Amino acid sequence: MGTSLRRTEPPHREPRHTTRPLRRTAVALAGAALVATLTACAGGAATAPEPRTPQPASTAGLTKADVDAWLDDTLPDALAEAKVAGATVSVVHDGEMLTARGFGVADVAAGTPVDPDGTLFRLGSLSKMFTATAVMQLVEDGQVDLDTDVEQYTQLGLDLDHPVTLRHLLTHTSGFEERLSGMFGAPGQAPDLRASLVIDPPEQVFEPGTTPAYSNYGNALAGYVVEAVSGQRFEEYVAEHVLAPAGMSSSTFEQPLPEDLAGQMSQGYATSDDPPSDFEVVGQPPAGALSATATDMARFMLVHLGRQADGDDVLSDATRRLMQEPALDADSLGALAAGPRMGLGWFDETGRGPRAVGHGGDTNVFHTHLRLWPDEGTGLFVSFNSTGPGQSAYALRDEVLAAFTDRYLPADGPTTSEVDDATRAAHAEVVAGSYRSNRGFHSTFMSAVSLVRPLQLQVVDGDRVLLPPGVTSVHPLLYEEIEPWVYQEVGGDRRFVVETDDEGRVELIGHDSAMTLVPVSATGSAAVPALLGGVVVLLLGLLAWSAGAVVRKVRGRTVRDSAGPGTSPASPSSTSPSPASPSRARLRLPRALTRVASASAVLAVAGWAFVAMSIMQLEGDFPTSVIRVVQVLTWIGVLGLLAAVWRLVAESRAGTGPLRVAGAGVLLVAFAAVSWSANELLLTSPNITY
Repeated sequence: MGTSLRRTEPPHREPRHTTRPLRRTAVALAGAALVATLTACAGGAATAPEPRTPQPASTAGLTKADVDAWLDDTLPDALAEAKVAGATVSVVHDGEMLTARGFGVADVAAGTPVDPDGTLFRLGSLSKMFTATAVMQLVEDGQVDLDTDVEQYTQLGLDLDHPVTLRHLLTHTSGFEERLSGMFGAPGQAPDLRASLVIDPPEQVFEPGTTPAYSNYGNALAGYVVEAVSGQRFEEYVAEHVLAPAGMSSSTFEQPLPEDLAGQMSQGYATSDDPPSDFEVVGQPPAGALSATATDMARFMLVHLGRQADGDDVLSDATRRLMQEPALDADSLGALAAGPRMGLGWFDETGRGPRAVGHGGDTNVFHTHLRLWPDEGTGLFVSFNSTGPGQSAYALRDEVLAAFTDRYLPADGPTTSEVDDATRAAHAEVVAGSYRSNRGFHSTFMSAVSLVRPLQLQVVDGDRVLLPPGVTSVHPLLYEEIEPWVYQEVGGDRRFVVETDDEGRVELIGHDSAMTLVPVSATGSAAVPALLGGVVVLLLGLLAWSAGAVVRKVRGRTVRDSAGPGTSPASPSSTSPSPASPSRARLRLPRALTRVASASAVLAVAGWAFVAMSIMQLEGDFPTSVIRVVQVLTWIGVLGLLAAVWRLVAESRAGTGPLRVAGAGVLLVAFAAVSWSANELLLTSPNITY
């Protein structure tokens, strides 16, 4: 810390009033910065949000007139407030399309209104329901089996640790970690499904069937089973065997869009005030490439309600019902089976009212959801063509779904808890803590993303649990325990379930059927604060050294000016330093190396932040050469630990004084923190996939 202030002067000539306060200030700033870093990573006090107030049920019932009036009263103003350019909606009930509506505009500049029958919206992950439908057609025909290793069908040679079946793929329990590379391709470039699966596949980090962890890759692999078994391109198979018999003539998985549909595509916007985004090319089409109209999606809902209006049957009633039932039980899921469970493609979205299944979908700019109430013969589809500031479209989508449910399919009454007060309070304390999503990165440098800001579950009102934004909603949500280890949203329909070990510690939290949280380990919790704290100390050391160099330069110039032009260079007032002793000369290299390593570590952390933020933007692949440069900087910073040891020993042997030795010790601790945390966060791993 600031040891270079004495580099060119013997100890007996050091101006104490200039250098020692500067070093003390640097050490104090380093300590303060470290405390601030650790404090920033800690969670704040929990504040209970106001529970949502359900809307009153409609007195007119589920009729076209009432639905249209409700939509007209709510959506136009809501779109304007959320800065969403346009929306498309369709509702089916009792075997027919009740209504299909368009709101706002499909093209802001042209003022083109959204046409529910003619305007295509991108459906994102809702496309997975078409993939599941295609898979189940092959199951129904006996061409594939739900519980057979898919390698027998694909011959991809993925060499997985555990065999994966179609049941695993359709329930998001195949065990794959997340991948972002290749999620979106360049505009106008057709994707290659097989290549996207075999080139740099994600690691299998969970045993299949045990841990719900939503996977685009897994669904794309299911889509490739369709392609391999049928002998047709996935897009062609779905067009011929799903879209056409369902009567979906304005829908397609093709990218780029066919000429006859390209002119019908809605623009997509960050907000309604922004310019339109490019057409998003999804790199793995089965996972999210479908473009469709609201009326076509009404036809798809009728297919899965068993009320297809015309055309050839897409699925048998038995297969359709099988898809909507939980596809895994407690034998594989354990305690998670008490919570929402995946069907074969469908999420369980049952709240306090009638049984419901559904699926959502998001691209960068389109946000969609479809929900069916099979026992009521009812379905709702809604899609928005803008994200809105603060992701307002997500909140608007949730509110439309909740309000429709309140109005037309209300719950019988509030849910009462079967758990006594003392147990609820004790369980809430156990659940509270830091978590990360299992839908994420586990074997690469991107694993650090979930540790930078872990999800903090907190106790509110003594026995309730507050889930932060980003778990099940863009807003914080309050839950209370209604059955042992089963929690329900206060005033809402969402649920989560907790799986504990034999000692009563949380192992997993299951939410949203295909999503789970896992507690952050003690080392994981410490890694990011240790990295940031160590880098702050190194940065302040560099700043102190730079400040010292400036002080020495200014002081030297002042002395020369006061000596006058006639002063002899050999006179006592000369500023020429005394020859350095051999021991001091030996300090130059370790000091220089620690400065180089400090600068490298600081640049590496800044570089990793830039890389992670760029990758998370989902705007194409990030250059691996840049990642390698950042990783080299990281390794130089890590190797600074050796230089710091050398410097501490050299400072001690040279007798440079206790303050310089202490400063070298602080640097050593900082480098040790950086080295340990970089290894813990996989920043030094040769695997740079994402």
